[in-house]
Amino acid sequence: MDKQQQKLTKENLKFRLTDKKSYNKKIILGSIVASLVAATPFLFYLYEYVPDVKRWDTIFGTYESIEYESANVAFWVLAMKFIPLFLSLIWFFTCRHWWYHALLVPIVMFSFQLISALNFDARYTDEFDIIWLLPIMAIIFPSIYLIRARMFNKINDHDKTMEELEEEFMIKPKTFWGKVKQYF
Repeated sequence: MDKQQQKLTKENLKFRLTDKKSYNKKIILGSIVASLVAATPFLFYLYEYVPDVKRWDTIFGTYESIEYESANVAFWVLAMKFIPLFLSLIWFFTCRHWWYHALLVPIVMFSFQLISALNFDARYTDEFDIIWLLPIMAIIFPSIYLIRARMFNKINDHDKTMEELEEEFMIKPKTFWGKVKQYF
């Protein structure tokens, strides 16, 4: 009995030593994500460093505001569209719940808004985005409902908890690019 316990302890130590490297990677990645989330207020207020002029010369080129009549206002609009998209993408790629596909709806909405904001000086920004969202919502909502229905059918058929079912339905790519490739 004592030898068997010692053998199990050695196996556990081997597992912990190899697992420590992946644990360190997770800590580093988590720290980077947390730093990016914490930096979003600073990213948002970068527009204040853009001058309130119609024509702004930078090292990247010249920006001339037509409709907004101010480069400051144009970059404020960009920040208002980019920051929610950025936070939604972080939430989507770090979410471990079965319903994380529902986050695609606000991601697509914020993407359309950012694209229309990148089309600087568009007169009708954020007017018809819902029309573009309808096909996406028509796919995502029934998919989420079907996953939920399958989960509750399995709960009734088996003695599994919700956490076990969430683990079963969760798709776990190993890398960031694996998660991206999963959708394309």
